[in-house]
Amino acid sequence: MKPSRPLFVTALVVVIAVITWAVLRSAYVSLPPLPWTAVPTLLLLALGEAFTGLNVLRRIRRRSDKGRRPEAGRKPAQKPLDPMAVARLAALGKASAHSAAVIAGVFAGFAANLASSLDKPTPRHDFFVSGGTFLAAVVLVAGAFFLEYACRVPKDPEEEEHDRRASRA
Repeated sequence: MKPSRPLFVTALVVVIAVITWAVLRSAYVSLPPLPWTAVPTLLLLALGEAFTGLNVLRRIRRRSDKGRRPEAGRKPAQKPLDPMAVARLAALGKASAHSAAVIAGVFAGFAANLASSLDKPTPRHDFFVSGGTFLAAVVLVAGAFFLEYACRVPKDPEEEEHDRRASRA
C-alpha cells in the first residue's frame, strides 16, 4: 500500500466540489437545511487520529520519556507495536484521508453554490455550516496524513547517511 498523495486528495476535493456545485444548481431548493453536527464529529475524528498518530510515532521510534523519572508502575520504555496493527492504522489513515476529501469536496460545492445567495437566511446558514464542515474535513485530512506518516517504518541510520551522500553528489 502506498501512502496517500496530497495532489490526488486535492484533485478529489476539486472534482467532487464541481460535481456537487453542478447538482445543487437545480436541486438545492428541495433540500432541508444542513445540520451543523458534522463539524464536531469530524473534529473529534481528527483529534483521535492525530492522538493515535502521535502514540504510534512514539512507539515505532521506541521513544520513552527521556529525562523524566518513570512514575510508579510505569515502564521506562514502551514495547513495540504489532506490525499488523500498524498496517491497519495506515489503512485507516488512507481511508480517512480519502473519505474526508470527498466530504470536503461536497461541502465546498455547497459553499460555492450558496455564495451568491447570502442575503437569504437559510442559504446564509447553510453557507456557514458548509464552510465549517469543509474546514473540519480538511483538519481530518491533515490528521489522517499524520497518522499515515506515523505508521512509516523509520530508515536505518546507515541508509539515511547513504541517501544524504547521494543527494549531495
